[in-house]
Amino acid sequence: MVLVVFLATLLAGAPAGPPDILVSRQLLAKAHLSIGDVVSISGDSSGARARQFRVAGVYEPTPDPLKFNAERIEARLHLDDLLGLTADPADPESGDAVSAINVTLPNASAAGGTSFQRSLSARTPFIYVSSTRESGSNTFVVIDRFHTAIAIVTVIGSTAFLLALMVIRAEERKETVGVLRLIGISRKTIMTEVVIEGLLVAIAGAAFGVLIAAGAQGAVNKFFQMRYDTTLVFMRVSAGIALRSIAVAVPVGVVAGAVASWTLLRRSASSLVRR
Repeated sequence: MVLVVFLATLLAGAPAGPPDILVSRQLLAKAHLSIGDVVSISGDSSGARARQFRVAGVYEPTPDPLKFNAERIEARLHLDDLLGLTADPADPESGDAVSAINVTLPNASAAGGTSFQRSLSARTPFIYVSSTRESGSNTFVVIDRFHTAIAIVTVIGSTAFLLALMVIRAEERKETVGVLRLIGISRKTIMTEVVIEGLLVAIAGAAFGVLIAAGAQGAVNKFFQMRYDTTLVFMRVSAGIALRSIAVAVPVGVVAGAVASWTLLRRSASSLVRR
């Protein structure tokens, strides 16, 4: 019994070790740290009032599109340790002041967020309320519009190029079309065959393009993730994007083939076979 009391006294009087922190994977690699190392951290750029902490673990920073090209040299501290590190000794109340509070709403819809903003702003005139989901939204809206403009120009240009190819291909087959007309096959039947052929070719081409994009996304993501040392996904070919691409490509291919073939079908059969 005396030995147990003696050991308890020793443990109670033993000095506590440095508080634990987590460091980002990038910081662990750049500073050549290991789990269990003791580091000094200061809230002052001059290094004044530095405190010691023990590296208890490592974490992967949450990917942020607005910070993909920035080194994530970060650490996570307990709140009381962070307050003790950043508090101003000249201001005793600095540890009790906050500059921002994040609130999670049970109704995360746009209407619910707007209602909460109006209610809180009316009750606290000197507090600014904004949605974190709208952070950087203007940047992404501009990028989305830029991509939409590029897509429209690409579709228009590729349609003109495809139409020119289909016209050349149709001219090469004009004698065959003329022979079919001379043996009694109607324009409607030939046009139906052309539309079906164009539909199959368009579906095959669209599927081939989707497969190339799906195969390339892995290489693109690996290259840029290695380049910027991040887990951010730069390219993703989803089912919605694939279906949208096919929905655009198939009608364009069918219409281009039909228009090119109609330039032949409206001619007389004798002019097509050069007789």
